[in-house]
Amino acid sequence: MARTQKNKAMAHHLGLLKAWLAKVHREYITPKGGGGGPGEGFDVAKTGVYSEVAAYEFTTQTTVPGVIRYKGAKIQLLDLPGIIEGAKDGKGRGRQVIAVAHTCDLILIVLDVLKALGHKKIIENELEGFGIHLNSKPPNIGFKKKDKGGINLTATCPQSELGPETVKNFLAEYKTHNADVTLHDDATADDFIDVVEGNRVYIPCIYVLNKIDQTSIEELDIIYKVPHCVPISAHHCWNFDDLLEKIWDYLNLERIYTKPKGQLPDYTSPMVLPYSRNTVEDF
Repeated sequence: MARTQKNKAMAHHLGLLKAWLAKVHREYITPKGGGGGPGEGFDVAKTGVYSEVAAYEFTTQTTVPGVIRYKGAKIQLLDLPGIIEGAKDGKGRGRQVIAVAHTCDLILIVLDVLKALGHKKIIENELEGFGIHLNSKPPNIGFKKKDKGGINLTATCPQSELGPETVKNFLAEYKTHNADVTLHDDATADDFIDVVEGNRVYIPCIYVLNKIDQTSIEELDIIYKVPHCVPISAHHCWNFDDLLEKIWDYLNLERIYTKPKGQLPDYTSPMVLPYSRNTVEDF
């Protein structure tokens, strides 16, 4: 696929290959016999909040839970073992690690600032292969299966990749012959496959660049301009405040204070809710 010339004539064929690959990969990573979903998670112990630290990579061997208390909220933090290339295919207990990450509200990827770019690409690729999309929103595509009526495609804007025949052939790969599809944006084949697969998750991510004590001031200025990144020094406890504030922003939480009738509000113990779910009913 990488060597195939990209043009309109080949776009349809490449899209079908992508759909077939996505289907085969899902079947590969899903355990046979049903139940459990893709991969196995770790059992998170309720005791022990000390995560071992050493001067070599892959020190953490299992999930170590802890709690951050910040702005009145208790935020659970899970220190997971590092993942290696091929983790999505089961190498180095990779499926267990990624299965835990699959359920989180926020992912922190801790990188050595001196090796950040190479390691960042490897980890992103492994997470993508397991259906985890970082710092992106779900495609604006409506998809609903039905019992009869064939494939009905509605596009609210011009499409450069997806036409009626392409969509029909994509869905045939999934043995779906009756569905309503609405494209609200100029969607790609990858976008459509993600929606049809239905098992993708979209999680905010912060890249924590460690060991900034080994960089220059000029390099640090450049690092600060990289999106979604927070530079720190774990050894010297530098810039933890910045990291905590970024965690709070990316979790998008809101504090709600209760006021008993005839009394002052209790500002010591807020209720903390996601900003997107903060109605009275949610409360």
